[in-house]
Amino acid sequence: MKKLGIVITDGVGFRNFVMSDFLEEASIKFDTIIIYSGLPISAYPAVLPSRITIKELDVFVEGKWTWFFRKWKELAHLQKYQSFYGMKDNLHSGYPKTNTARSLLVKIIYFFTQTIHSSASILFAEKLQFLSFAKHKITTGYIQMLREDQPTHIFFTHQRPPYLAPFLYAAIQSKIPVSSFIFSWDNLASKGRMLGTFDYFLVWSDLMKKELLYFYPNVKEDQVRVVGTPQFEPYVMDKYKIEKQDFYVKFTIEDSKKIICFSCADVSIGANDPVVIRTIANAIRENQIGIPCQLLVRTSPAEGPERFAAIQKDFPEIIWNNPKWILTRENHAESWSQRIPSKEDIRDLRSLLEYVDLNINMCSTMSLDFMLFDKPVINTVFGNPENGLYDDQRFLGYDHFKKVVDSQSVTIAKNPTELIDQIKEALVNPLARAKERKAMIDLQISKELNGTSARIAATLSEWND
Repeated sequence: MKKLGIVITDGVGFRNFVMSDFLEEASIKFDTIIIYSGLPISAYPAVLPSRITIKELDVFVEGKWTWFFRKWKELAHLQKYQSFYGMKDNLHSGYPKTNTARSLLVKIIYFFTQTIHSSASILFAEKLQFLSFAKHKITTGYIQMLREDQPTHIFFTHQRPPYLAPFLYAAIQSKIPVSSFIFSWDNLASKGRMLGTFDYFLVWSDLMKKELLYFYPNVKEDQVRVVGTPQFEPYVMDKYKIEKQDFYVKFTIEDSKKIICFSCADVSIGANDPVVIRTIANAIRENQIGIPCQLLVRTSPAEGPERFAAIQKDFPEIIWNNPKWILTRENHAESWSQRIPSKEDIRDLRSLLEYVDLNINMCSTMSLDFMLFDKPVINTVFGNPENGLYDDQRFLGYDHFKKVVDSQSVTIAKNPTELIDQIKEALVNPLARAKERKAMIDLQISKELNGTSARIAATLSEWND
C-alpha cells in the first residue's frame, strides 16, 4: 500500500499544495494521504478528497543547544558560499549589533566558521543539532506517530523551517524515504542551510537543479527532479478565473484608463514602498505620464494595510487590494506563517495579473507572476547607502535577481525620474520586452504550468516504488 505523508508548514505551502490540484492528483497515485500540518486543522476545507486525513504537528521550540548547533550549521554554509552576493549580504545583515550573551555567542560562531566551514563540518554540526533534540518529547512523539501511521514516503513542501527538524529526524529514524520541494527561486543562492538531509528533491527548473547540486555536493543528480512549481498553477485553473468586466466592477476601475499595479513587499524589505507609491500617485495626478492612468496597490499578504494609512488619506483615488489571507492561529512565534489565502484572493490576484497594463515592484517574485501573463515589469530600487532610504539597491546583486536584471526582461528604476520615464515606455510599447520575458520564464520555470500537480504526484509515486 502506498501511503504519502505531506508536510505543510505555512500559508504559502497551503496555497501551493492544497489550493492547486495537487491533493486530487496525489489521491490518484497513492492509496492513503496524511497531511502533517503546521497549520490548525480548522484551516483546511471541510471536504477533502477521500482517504485524506490531517494531523496537527506540535509546535517545537528550540532549546539552547539545538539553537547553537543550527546557527553553527547555517553560518558555516553562508561562510562557505559567501562569494555569492546574497550569501554575503545575509552574513553581513545577520551580524549582531549588540553584546548580549546570545549576540556574543553568535559572534564567536561567526569567528570560527570563517575558517571552519567544510561540507564535513556542516554535516557534523547538523548531526549534533539532531542529537540535541533526539530525546525531546515532541521528537519521540513524532516517532511514535510515524510508527502508527506507517507512511511509505514523506514529502516536505518546504526545505527550510528549522522547527520541522525533529519531524525530519523522526522520519529518518523510522527509515521512511523523505523528499522536499525547494520553496522559492531565491532559496538556494541566498538563504541559509536546509533544515536537514533529504533523499530526494523537487525543483522548479534546470537552473535550480544546477544550483542545488552546487550548494549541496553530497546530493546526486538522480536524486533531483525538475517539475516546475505549483505556486503558479492556479493561473491556468478555471475555478480561479474571473471575467474582465467583473474585475473592473469589483475594483471600480475606469476602462478608459491604463492600470498600473504596484505590488508591495512586506515591511521588513519594503520600507521604500510608500515613497514609490507616492511618486506614482503624484505623477498620475500631475499628468507627468501623458497617458490617462489609475493606480492599484496590492499590499503584502504577510501584513495588514496599516502602514499605508497616510497615503490612503492623501490619495483617495488610489485603488487598494488588501490580500484576503486568513489568520488561522493567534499567538504563534511566526504569525505570518499562519495566514492562508482565500479562494477570493487567488481570483483577485489572477485577475490583476491578467487585466492590468503594467506591474511595479521591488525585486519581488511577483515579477515572474506578471511575466507569465506577458505584462511589462519595472523593479524599483530607490534606496542606497548614501541617500538615507532603505538600501534596496543591494538586492540587484543577489544571484537570482542579477539574472533578471541581466536578461533585460524588466527595467530598473533607481529614482523617480527613471520610474516615470519607464512607465511611459512600458505603456506605449508593452511588447518591447516580450521575448526577454519569455526567456526568463523558461529559465526560472522549466515546465508548463498545466499539469504541474500531476507531474509532482507522479514523481513522488515513482520514488515510492
